[in-house]
Amino acid sequence: MFPIASDFVSRTRKPGPVAGRYPVRFGTAELLRDADRANAWLVSVDGVAQSHVDLDDPADLEFDYIRRFADVVDQLPPGPLEALHIGGAACTLPRYVAASRPGSRQLVFDADGELVELVRAQLGLRVPGLRVRVTDGREGLTTRREDTADLLVVDAFERATLAGGLATLEATRSIAAILRPPGIYLANITDGAGLPFARRFLATLREVFPEVLLLADPAVLKGRRFGNLVFTASASPLPTAEIARRTASAAFPTRCVEGAELRKLAGRANPITDEDRPPSPQPPADILGLFQRGRE
Repeated sequence: MFPIASDFVSRTRKPGPVAGRYPVRFGTAELLRDADRANAWLVSVDGVAQSHVDLDDPADLEFDYIRRFADVVDQLPPGPLEALHIGGAACTLPRYVAASRPGSRQLVFDADGELVELVRAQLGLRVPGLRVRVTDGREGLTTRREDTADLLVVDAFERATLAGGLATLEATRSIAAILRPPGIYLANITDGAGLPFARRFLATLREVFPEVLLLADPAVLKGRRFGNLVFTASASPLPTAEIARRTASAAFPTRCVEGAELRKLAGRANPITDEDRPPSPQPPADILGLFQRGRE
């Protein structure tokens, strides 16, 4: 059992990260060293994995859904990006973008100020071009101007459930307005048997964006197990063939669903709205803390 650490908020960088348990806004965070990598760390909150980051190699992406994020990001036009991330934790994807696209300017919104300070103190946030702001995601969206982002990512969970209000039609319209062509919206959600939440989220995206893709493990897509689903949406045509090729050849092959198959999956599902917002899916107890891992 690791000791509870209470003095983590100092901004003075320590010689190295200290494994342990730390109180944060949405529970108790735990910082664990990766046994297979010299300077890689796992951040979890109340047993649910939030981030895995290799401080020596930002391109080393452990979680499978983050790899899928990277597959899509890599298809954006070459050069620096203007990116907005809602949900940060250890900022795995922003670190990847900063390393793979030097000169990028990125802003992260995260509602858990204590977790942000933990990451800053233990794992460092001095990433070129990166700013982190403690704020609720919906509130943060209202502060951004239209046509200012090439990439907008929603990966925000509180106690294993998607942060409130980010999957609604109203939020999605705000996100679409912030993106400029050929900007891409990436969202990570979780769901289980029957995919009821995913179907409604898909209906929401299709109401706003003309181009939508879904990337998911085949077992998750068939509702056989609870897991992550990555949605990609844009006002511009998506490089579907290249994304499908990369995801199919991954160590953990992923289905790329588009077109008629995607419309069939959505079926008659209604978009999620602020007035009609279903609860975010809860992971089963037997896989709590594991469903976000890249190696299951």
